[in-house]
Amino acid sequence: MKEKFFEKLHQHYDEMVEIRRYLHQHPELSFQEQKTAAYIATYYANLGITDIRTDVGGNGIVVKIQGERPGKTIALRADFDALPIQEETGLPFQSTTTGVMHACGHDGHTATLLVLAKVLFQMKDELAGEYVLIHQHAEEVSPGGAKPMIDDGCLSGVDAIFGTHLWATLPYGTVAYRKGPIMAAADRFEININGYGGHGAQPHKTKDSITIASQLVVNLQQIVSRRVNPIESAVVSVGYFRAENSFNVIADQVTLGGTVRTFKPEVQESIERELERIVKGTCLAADCNYEFHYYKGYPAVVNHDEETDLLVQCAGKIQEIDFVEESVPEMAGEDFAYYLKNVPGTFFFTGAKPENVSAPFPHHHPKFDINEKAMLTAAKTLGLVALRAAEL
Repeated sequence: MKEKFFEKLHQHYDEMVEIRRYLHQHPELSFQEQKTAAYIATYYANLGITDIRTDVGGNGIVVKIQGERPGKTIALRADFDALPIQEETGLPFQSTTTGVMHACGHDGHTATLLVLAKVLFQMKDELAGEYVLIHQHAEEVSPGGAKPMIDDGCLSGVDAIFGTHLWATLPYGTVAYRKGPIMAAADRFEININGYGGHGAQPHKTKDSITIASQLVVNLQQIVSRRVNPIESAVVSVGYFRAENSFNVIADQVTLGGTVRTFKPEVQESIERELERIVKGTCLAADCNYEFHYYKGYPAVVNHDEETDLLVQCAGKIQEIDFVEESVPEMAGEDFAYYLKNVPGTFFFTGAKPENVSAPFPHHHPKFDINEKAMLTAAKTLGLVALRAAEL
């Protein structure tokens, strides 16, 4: 059955590419994906599938395909939102929406799952178990689409879940996995420094918020280097620093913000405490006031052992996959974490480095692109692991 399943995927590869390119031309931002959701629902309806739930937790779509034989219920997930980026690839199917682009591969994720589901439906009389296809909106922007979809019942009755990310910086033909934490918790913070502005020629009469905020940026770098155990992984990055004034005016206020990435809750809590302590101490020394805001985002993506072992076994049986390797933990975040907090499963990377490119553009870059052949690899891997998990 595996060879028949793979052959059908090969037969529909051109359709997979066509879907991906259509979605790439028509991207929609997080929480605004009504047309994309309608496209997905229509695709399934045209296949003759009737168990289709729309508007799940927002713009999410959940589809169920029942196999003929008894088995477990396995969920597969793909996200479908885009990013606020002006595309610069010059591709013939470049985004037609100004300032919006699929710069992270979600168009490929959606095309992969749609065609995979089509083959599952065609072969349903030969399959065991039930397959739940989760098309998730709003992965890119916290609070994300996963949690509201879960709250709306997308995991009801699910025994295990699997997902992949097409990874453009990983060579084609590679599947990267990891037991335990594979992607980091992604938090953000914002700090307002309230000084006392004045004339640039009379700094002694002011409390220079730019100088204070600059000291703060430097001081924050001590958190990871001097407060976090060196064997733990953590990131504190300042992403913006805002203080617009005339050249001869000392700023009254500065706003700065950034992100915190961690894998362990205790490290996350420690960094939050240290952030505010350093802000408080820096402002106390400068005799100024501050406002500190910390927003917890997605938790860490923590894979389950049994499902990860099954993935490794299945990936090793796929011809297009040359390397099945353990991934280093990624500091990027993913709301697939919420699914794994509710049911067993695993999330992995499928190598999608474009051909004839020595240094691919990273995710979230205006010139980002993927190797479309990786979609077929992802479909085979997700499909085989789902079939095997349903039979266990």
